[in-house]
Amino acid sequence: MNSTTTSATAAPAAVTPTTVPAAASATVESDLQIAGDILAVQHLLQPAREHPATVAEFVGLARSIAEDRASWEHLVQYDATTRWYHRLRTGPGYEVWLLSWVPGQGSGLHDHGPSSGVLTVLEGELTEHTSRGRLTHRAGGQRVFAPGYAHEVVNDTLDGAVSLHVYFPGLTEMPMHSCSSAESESVSA
Repeated sequence: MNSTTTSATAAPAAVTPTTVPAAASATVESDLQIAGDILAVQHLLQPAREHPATVAEFVGLARSIAEDRASWEHLVQYDATTRWYHRLRTGPGYEVWLLSWVPGQGSGLHDHGPSSGVLTVLEGELTEHTSRGRLTHRAGGQRVFAPGYAHEVVNDTLDGAVSLHVYFPGLTEMPMHSCSSAESESVSA
């Protein structure tokens, strides 16, 4: 019986850490050693997209342009007779527009046909009127909207405002609606 007990305890003693090579035990110490340098394995990396393709990427595009003031600030003009706008960029299936708003200027109630969009206020403040009510957007604020979303955007302040608009697909129509949201809000109140 002693030999059986001894052999049962001897078997586990035969497998010791010294049977595992020292180099193999070092391999499990870091993820980099296990997986290797991910940057050295190019086929595992996702290539950066040249153009956005998702709503999140369009929002990111708008934010990156907003942060790069040097790319748009020198282009801004104000026109007291009409809203000023400038197409800043185009890509496959999208457009980026820069708009300025003097006090009191508004877009009228409209939608964007089949286009979705991202509205980003770059300077100043804009008020958005919809059938659901009124929303104020300050510099840095963003609004994402789907096709058919109707709104009116107005500069209700005493200072100029600048906004950035990304449309995807590119803006092909902007149907105007008969009554402004601001008017329908006051009628329903």
